[in-house]
Amino acid sequence: MWLATFAVLVVLLNQSAGKGQTERAEKSRPNILWISTEDISPDLGSYGDDYSRTPALDKLASEGARYINAFSSAPVCAPSRSAIITGMYPTTIGSMHMRSKAVPPAGIKAFTEYLRAGGYYCTNNSKTDYNFEAPPSNRPPDTVWDESSTRGHWRNRPDNNQPFFAVFNLVVTHESQIRVSKEQYDKNTASLTTEHRHDPAKAKLPPYYPDTPLVRRDWANYYDNISAMDFQVAGILRQLEEDGLAGNTIVLFWGDHGRGLPRAKRWVYDSGIRVPLLVRWPGRIKPGRVEDRLVSLMDLGPTMLSLAGVKIPTHMQGQPFLGDGQTAPRQYVFAHRDRMDESYDMMRSVSDKRYHYIRNFYPGRPYAQHIEYMEEMPTMKEMRRLYKNHMNALDPNYGKAMTPAQLLFFRSEKPSEELFDMTLDPHEINNLAGLPEFNGILKRFRGVL
Repeated sequence: MWLATFAVLVVLLNQSAGKGQTERAEKSRPNILWISTEDISPDLGSYGDDYSRTPALDKLASEGARYINAFSSAPVCAPSRSAIITGMYPTTIGSMHMRSKAVPPAGIKAFTEYLRAGGYYCTNNSKTDYNFEAPPSNRPPDTVWDESSTRGHWRNRPDNNQPFFAVFNLVVTHESQIRVSKEQYDKNTASLTTEHRHDPAKAKLPPYYPDTPLVRRDWANYYDNISAMDFQVAGILRQLEEDGLAGNTIVLFWGDHGRGLPRAKRWVYDSGIRVPLLVRWPGRIKPGRVEDRLVSLMDLGPTMLSLAGVKIPTHMQGQPFLGDGQTAPRQYVFAHRDRMDESYDMMRSVSDKRYHYIRNFYPGRPYAQHIEYMEEMPTMKEMRRLYKNHMNALDPNYGKAMTPAQLLFFRSEKPSEELFDMTLDPHEINNLAGLPEFNGILKRFRGVL
């Protein structure tokens, strides 16, 4: 009898110890918080932009690492997000065309499915837009998230000891919000004080934009939206502090591709693919660190698995840049442009830390193809108007002809290859591909592509 009783006690003690070990393991695994935003380049104060007003994000950068060579794999949302959720190139899995409703190859899963299997509570608030979703539901399979809705939050997990991966997608910076009505704009920016608003007269325009009041207004609106987003970031981080979770939560902030203005979003220029990436990891990342390693947003999924101690599937093409599974730094990052809404094109991009190579596979097609959604942007309308007047050599409303830099976007054909020195030419105006002294670099990038 006593042997049986002893055996039962041993089983109960082992179960209790096992449960305790599991709880301790879960508590030791970091929580992960993503704050993503739409359509912005690294136009933040922490990146040296003195026109920008982003106190919350600047503070976040000072508490962790600021990545200065982070890129999206596509200059538009749905293909970019398909790469992020799968850790795969859109050109590999067939999701490279904008709004393609692609069917991923068998065996390709969202990285959150592996996180969930590894014990994480995964919640998304609330945008998905992975380029796989079909009507009428327009949502991913239930296996991707524990919760995906406007109410998604780490606070909803049934067990507070369970580690979480929580995503908040902020949309006030989306391209469409630059050109909204005054009523909607006032609503979007209601949180801003006078000091947070941006004076159009002080805007620092890229040389490829015409300097007119309308273009300056769009530029200032874009920055006002970023400041409004910064207030939203502050609110999310405040909730993390209130819950006592900041010390055991890795926070990542990133943008899904470059700024939502012409010759940026939808193009594989630096303005369309270079993005902000901030990472705060208390006790593991030294505050104020500047990280120059090349990172693709496609690397985010494998990196989360690495941080969570979950095995990374061998089919994933992304490379983890943090955690126990961290790989050697990339030498290059790649991006693509294919069909954008109703307009077909095919461009491929390779960047290292200095040079940016672009291969135009349809050089006979102009840069400024008509894309109905893009044509709604006031800046695009202004550029069309000025170009027409320039070609007619008559502009009663604007006293200057367009500059050579402004005319580049309206060429009737593209060169087959483009090469830019990003150190000397950050706006990518001077194509080096035809210069003999750059033949060696050009040949190297051709081979890499």
